[in-house]
Amino acid sequence: MALVLPSWNLKDLLHKPTKYFQRIQKELESKITALERQRDRLSSGISSQNFQRLLKQIEGITESMNTLGAYAFLWVAENTKNQVARAFENQVQSRFAQLSPRLLFVDLWWQSLTTKQAHRLSAYATRHRYYLDTLTRLKGHTLRESEERIVTLKNTTGRQALEALYGVTTNSLSFPLTYQGRTKHLTREQLMNYVRHPLTSVRREAYQSLFNVYGAQRDILGDMYKHLVQDWGNEGVQLRGHSSPIAVRNMANDLPEQAVDTLLATCRKNASVFQEYFLLKQRLLKLKNFHRYDVYAPYGATSHRYSFHRAENMVMEAYQNFSPRLADLAARVICEKHLDAAIRPGKMGGAFCYSVRPKHTPYVLVNFTGKARDVSTLAHELGHAVHAMLAENHSVLTFHSALPLAETASIFGEQLLSDSLLAQERSHTAKISLLLGQLDDAYATIMRQAFFVQFERAAHRMISTGATIDELADTYLTLLREQFGKAVTVGEEFRWEWLTIPHIFVSPFYCYSYSFGNLLVLALFQKYKKEGHTFIPKYLELLAGGGSASPQTLLAPLGVDVSSRKFWQGGFTRIQALVHELEQIMP
Repeated sequence: MALVLPSWNLKDLLHKPTKYFQRIQKELESKITALERQRDRLSSGISSQNFQRLLKQIEGITESMNTLGAYAFLWVAENTKNQVARAFENQVQSRFAQLSPRLLFVDLWWQSLTTKQAHRLSAYATRHRYYLDTLTRLKGHTLRESEERIVTLKNTTGRQALEALYGVTTNSLSFPLTYQGRTKHLTREQLMNYVRHPLTSVRREAYQSLFNVYGAQRDILGDMYKHLVQDWGNEGVQLRGHSSPIAVRNMANDLPEQAVDTLLATCRKNASVFQEYFLLKQRLLKLKNFHRYDVYAPYGATSHRYSFHRAENMVMEAYQNFSPRLADLAARVICEKHLDAAIRPGKMGGAFCYSVRPKHTPYVLVNFTGKARDVSTLAHELGHAVHAMLAENHSVLTFHSALPLAETASIFGEQLLSDSLLAQERSHTAKISLLLGQLDDAYATIMRQAFFVQFERAAHRMISTGATIDELADTYLTLLREQFGKAVTVGEEFRWEWLTIPHIFVSPFYCYSYSFGNLLVLALFQKYKKEGHTFIPKYLELLAGGGSASPQTLLAPLGVDVSSRKFWQGGFTRIQALVHELEQIMP
């Protein structure tokens, strides 16, 4: 089947960036120099007019840096082998490392104000209030300006360099796989296609190849991880005074520790829900034993392919049935040529949505091969886009949603698509496949992510007391076997799976945001089913809030209490209902 796939056009972001790079740099330098001239004028008695002018200057600098940074990243993403693009990205990152420390004085001045002084000024800055509140929230964990400059500069050749080295090392790995009598040497992305292969033997060999190769690198990758963990603790706990390694992430996410603890505890308590599902899947697949490499095994016919046009129509129909406004915004991404779905040598793998600045349509990258999962990915990434577009009336400083809410619109978009397809589908086998797809994704994005964080909590504690790489691997395997219980057999090779998870290296404790976002959407979708059309305006208002308030504040109108075990349990009630629905229609 021939696929006609759209490619994006970056010219409305920047035109001929390499030709005009010096001019762009000079403009940015001029803006920052103008801001620095305000330094001696900053005082607790600054007038409301001058304060608003200061915020406008910061907005202008942020928009310029966002635009330049976005173009550099997107240009590389469309072809990672483009040496000119990579050189440009390196130039931009190097320049930002020099410029960013020069902006610190404004944040530090704001944090030096008393509560009364800050309240007086924030009353004149309604659009920027949450941005200012965030600076205040971080006040007790901010260092002196000279120290902040040192941390920023050292990170470019320290932590950031180690993170980049992890990427370079793992991206260069080659994975042997014997298939149909021939041994192929694959990239990781190519290899992962085989973990969903219909044949058990192929799935098993794919996982064994993955972990054999990563396991052979355990000394290098394990040491990278230990040093990154130590750096996270040294800066976040020892220098900045956070109570624990995970508290650093909670503070950045503006979530109370109680909410995160409750979320993770509720996930751990409900591991049996997925264990029940895997036992049903074992029956469906008629497997004598169910192993970890069978978790994503396909069911029924898997050869159906979709044209991009058909996939686009399916997603737009699902969005349209819920809210014509969402469908119109999603369509804008494609109409304005801000979506890149084409398959090309060197193109970045996976999928993402990049929101640059308010009132500028986001960019979406997918690698569309025509599989059913690609249709879901399209719904997911366009959900990210409409989230940013609904928040376009906010400042560039507050339109990006906080991390815990960042997956709301994307996962909700997938739910809308799945719900639409289930309602239309008449084939028993196809309905079972759709339910399996939903439950597989729920496992991957909720339980799996929550247990990554359980491992991180243990690993950060163990590394601070001198744990070895083998001891970390033992802990990971123990937690993995707890997660699956007696329903799934977990082989020894999975002890090295943690080495394959980039997030725990480059963004410690990031993964609970996936659990948060997915359980949140499942609970919200339950409310939608119960309340009908009266739910829609409240949901759109949530998205329109962007990052202009804390997650708790934005969710309050929907009756959500993120510190409540009952709320998180509501998400698992939805999963349990899907498991029971699957059981009822199984042959």
